[in-house]
Amino acid sequence: MKKLWKKGLLALLIKSTSVVALAVVASTFAISAQAATMTDSLVQNYASAMKSAANSKNINQVARLVSDDALISLSRKGKSTSLDKDAYLKLLQTGWNQTSNYRYEISINNIVTTGEQAKANVTTTESWVKDGQNVSFITNSRVTLTVATGNAV
Repeated sequence: MKKLWKKGLLALLIKSTSVVALAVVASTFAISAQAATMTDSLVQNYASAMKSAANSKNINQVARLVSDDALISLSRKGKSTSLDKDAYLKLLQTGWNQTSNYRYEISINNIVTTGEQAKANVTTTESWVKDGQNVSFITNSRVTLTVATGNAV
C-alpha cells in the first residue's frame, strides 16, 4: 500500500503526557481506490471515514485508515515525539478512555489533485471533557494523500 505524507500536526497532547485526539489525518495515511487516480471525492470520503471513526472512538477503523508504516509526529509546548502506528493507536485509545464527550470535526479545502496524489488544506477541531473541564483544539495543516489499489476508504 502506498502512503501519503502530511506536514503538520493533527494529534494533540493534553496535560503532561496524556493524549486525546486523533491524528486522523496524522502523519501518514493510506487511501485505497479502484483506479490509481486521486479525486476530490476520494479525499472527502477519507475525511468522512476518519471523522466517523474518531467520533465513534472506533480504534479498529482508525487503524484501517492509517498506513502500517505511518510515523505520527506529535508536538505540544515545545516538546515533540514520533510514534509508529501501533504506539499511536495505543496512545489514542488511552486518551479516549480518560475523557468524555470527544468530538472530532474535519474540513478539507483547496484540494489539488495530480495523478495518484492530492494536496489539501485540513482543519480539525477536537473537543472533549477531561477532569470536568471542556477542552478544544483547532489544528490547521497541509497534507499530501496518495492512492493505493483496493477499495476506497
